[in-house]
Amino acid sequence: QVQLVESGGGWVQTGDSLRLSCAASGRSFSSDTMGWFRQAPGKEREFVAAIGRFIYYGNFVKGRFTISRDNAKNTLYLQMNSLKPEDTAVYYCAASPRRDSTLREEYDYWGQGTQVTVSS
Repeated sequence: QVQLVESGGGWVQTGDSLRLSCAASGRSFSSDTMGWFRQAPGKEREFVAAIGRFIYYGNFVKGRFTISRDNAKNTLYLQMNSLKPEDTAVYYCAASPRRDSTLREEYDYWGQGTQVTVSS
């Protein structure tokens, strides 16, 4: 059974940092593009970051977030610094067989999400 399980979310204040993790199981994802998406209440799920052959970030990231992966551990990470209230959302990790995909519809596997809340 393929699973992606996020962890590391929480409640923080403006300017704080969080590190999200996504543990994958069921098969190796070393050949997949792995990504982070987020969804705020009343908004569509949006692209945050992806790592495949290359690394991509959403325009709003502006150097504050860093995506990384450890293929030996089948784990994806998202280091988030200088957090803002507008970063409040449920953060999802996902896997895509498409190389360097940043499109939500091209991701086949999704985690259950982890809540990040940033207070002002």
